[in-house]
Amino acid sequence: MLEDNKAAKTWFGHPSGLSTLFFTELWERFSYYGMRALLVLFMVDAVQNGGMGLDDKTASSIYGLYAAFVYMAALPGGWIADRLLGAQRSVWVGGLVIAAGHFTLAVPSTPTFFLGLVLVVIGTGFLKPNISAIVGQLYPEGGARRDAGFTIFYMGINMGAFLGPLICSYLGEQVNWHAGFGAAGVGMVFGVIQYKLSVGRLGDAGLHPSKPKGAGSSGMDKAWYPVIGGFGLVSILVLLGIAGAVQFNPLALAKNTTYLIVGLAFAFFIYVFAFGNLTKTERNHTIVILVLFISSALFWSGFEQAGSSLNLFADRHTDRMLFGWEIPAGWFQSLNPFYIVVLAPVFAACWVRLAKKQLDPSMPAKFALGLVILGLGFLVMVGAAKLVVAGNQAAPYWLILTYLLHTMGELCVSPVGLSSVTKLAPKRFVGQMMGIWFLATSLGNLMAGLLAGRFNPESLNEMPGLFMQIVMTTVGGGIILLIFTKPIKKLIGKIE
Repeated sequence: MLEDNKAAKTWFGHPSGLSTLFFTELWERFSYYGMRALLVLFMVDAVQNGGMGLDDKTASSIYGLYAAFVYMAALPGGWIADRLLGAQRSVWVGGLVIAAGHFTLAVPSTPTFFLGLVLVVIGTGFLKPNISAIVGQLYPEGGARRDAGFTIFYMGINMGAFLGPLICSYLGEQVNWHAGFGAAGVGMVFGVIQYKLSVGRLGDAGLHPSKPKGAGSSGMDKAWYPVIGGFGLVSILVLLGIAGAVQFNPLALAKNTTYLIVGLAFAFFIYVFAFGNLTKTERNHTIVILVLFISSALFWSGFEQAGSSLNLFADRHTDRMLFGWEIPAGWFQSLNPFYIVVLAPVFAACWVRLAKKQLDPSMPAKFALGLVILGLGFLVMVGAAKLVVAGNQAAPYWLILTYLLHTMGELCVSPVGLSSVTKLAPKRFVGQMMGIWFLATSLGNLMAGLLAGRFNPESLNEMPGLFMQIVMTTVGGGIILLIFTKPIKKLIGKIE
């Protein structure tokens, strides 16, 4: 047994199963971010060029809905894995569905475009939350070694996110849009094959559902009933939409979904405060989670302009010529993961050094700092937009600096968010609070799509003012949060 354990630790001193998950996630993120870099550009491109010919408002709404539903799908995807399939099988199923979605997108027709998006959403819901859960189960002892394992896994995420836009954008913009979508599918197939061939390295991690089946060996678990019903409902809606029997208005759907998410979150917090039997400390901590929920949604509403308004700015208003060759607009989407890989160790070292000097910023202070830095990134875009209004093309360094600032803001917010919920949530509400936290990201993506739709290519003179509105909102939110940092820290108490 001792020899087996030593043999298992063959990948940079970590369980060999980490390599399986590393490369699976790398290819999944390759496919996701590769396709995302093309999505809005394809939708707004003229039909004669192979695009869909949609206006910016509609395309941005579809993009926001897609990104929001990807995060929302993680909730049922995680539940199905926990209750029915186990995480290992869920990752396998998710990878196959994602690949099918990308190949469906590669078929040049409007019905297959929307069907492909639905499949990618469903597949990501199965894969994304459960592959991270398996990483954690590889380290039952916890501790620093587990943190190091997640750090390596996080590098795989960003490597895939870096490579995807480079390859898919080149094929999509320089060859054919659907070639780019197909390349994303090929990447996911690589991930699925690699996963299947090496899944044995995972052992029992994520192999079985966390709860025993209630129906026994002779019958079907009753938990399958709502799952089958849910997939049946989605299938009917998709088929009705493809047949034209039901017309979906993306802008109205995005707005109504935004109201729905806000309503669900509001109702949840009301329920917890009114009927959760919270202690004073738990009540204080829940107030902090509510504040961070609002701050998170605000942050992602700005940050997720990357795939919509900023992507369109790169395509239409940025001078991308380099030695007589035009750089694909989607290549700018690779800047964020590149900066993450470079800056994440720097930020981690800074937090550790500040902590030793008792100067480590608190949770709300880091969120406030992230919002302010995000706003500064959009302030750069105000200057770039003024150049465009004056009749010039913006140099690439405007977007390069913007993405640098946005990544710095992300490093202040993203690592703190999930950690803060696990630390602050009352123990009996941890799972539900995590679900609500995913809703904050979904809400931010929807808001991002609606905000991007306000950028009218026929009214370029409005562009600087629209970017300035985002500056005022995010910086203003950060300043307000900074002002209330001390009372929020009192609510947090001794938790660090």
